[in-house]
Amino acid sequence: MENKPKLSVEDFERVNSNEELLALISEKNIPFRSVEKELFYTEELRLLQIELVKLQQWIAKNNKRVAVIFEGRDAAGKGGNIRRFMEHLNPRSSRLVALNKPTEVERGQWYFQRYIKELPNPGEIVFFDRSWYNRAVVEPVMGFCTDAQYRKFLVQVPEFEHMLYEDGVVVIKFWLSITKSEQLKRFDARMDNPLKHWKFSPVDKKGQELWDKYTFYKEEMFTNTHTTYCPWTIIRTNKKKVARLEAIRHVLSKFDYEGKEEALTNLNPDPNVVMRYYRSVIQND
Repeated sequence: MENKPKLSVEDFERVNSNEELLALISEKNIPFRSVEKELFYTEELRLLQIELVKLQQWIAKNNKRVAVIFEGRDAAGKGGNIRRFMEHLNPRSSRLVALNKPTEVERGQWYFQRYIKELPNPGEIVFFDRSWYNRAVVEPVMGFCTDAQYRKFLVQVPEFEHMLYEDGVVVIKFWLSITKSEQLKRFDARMDNPLKHWKFSPVDKKGQELWDKYTFYKEEMFTNTHTTYCPWTIIRTNKKKVARLEAIRHVLSKFDYEGKEEALTNLNPDPNVVMRYYRSVIQND
C-alpha cells in the first residue's frame, strides 16, 4: 500500500507554535485540507462524546433501557462506530454485546433466548455488535440455519421487538451500508496490517463472492422487519469518520436528555448519510 506522508508524535513534540506546525506540514508535503478535515473530525467527535456522557447520565437517572444494534456487511465499520460511542462512557452502565457462535445448549434453545439475557437493565445502554439479526442475513447466506428456521425468525422478530417496545425498551437498529469496492479495499488493508489480521475470517472472504446473495437477504430483512415501532436506519459508511459522527448524532437526536440545549455542536444527522429505510432508498450496498 502507498505510504502517505503523515505527522509523527515526535513531530508534534518539537513544534512550539502554530506557525511551526504549518511549516512542518508544508515541509512534509501534507495537504493542508486533509489536516483541516482531521482536526474538524477530532473536535466534532469530542463535542458529540460530551453529549453521549450527558445522555448516559440521563438514562441512568431515569432508569431508561436502551439497546443500539449495529448490523451490516463485514468491514462496514460496526466495531469502529461502537468504540467511538463507548470511549468515554461509564462502564458501570454501558455494555458491549458481541456473542460468539451459539453453543450446543444454545442451539437447542429458543433462538432469541441467548439475546434476551443481554438486553439492557434499567439505567443501562447496551451496544450490540451484530445481534439476533444474524439469522436474517449471515446465517441463511452461509447455510448456518435451515430455511424453516429462517422463515420462523422473520415471523417472530416483529412480535419480539413489539414486546420490547411495549415494555419500554428503546431499540435503535443501524444498518451500515458499504459498497463492494470499499469492502474489498478494507479487506486488503486488514491483510496488510498485522494488527488487524484477527479481523479477517473465512466468512469475510466469502463476503465478496456472495455479495448478491447478501443483498437479497438484506432486502428481505428490511421488508419483513422494518416497523414503525422499531425501524431500520441506514448509514452510508464508505467515509468511516463521517459515518461515526452521524451515527452518534442520530442516537442523540432521539432523546430529550438534560443539558441537550447546551450542546456546542449540531445534533441533527445529515440526511445524505443517515436515512430511515424505505423501499426505494438509495443504498451503498
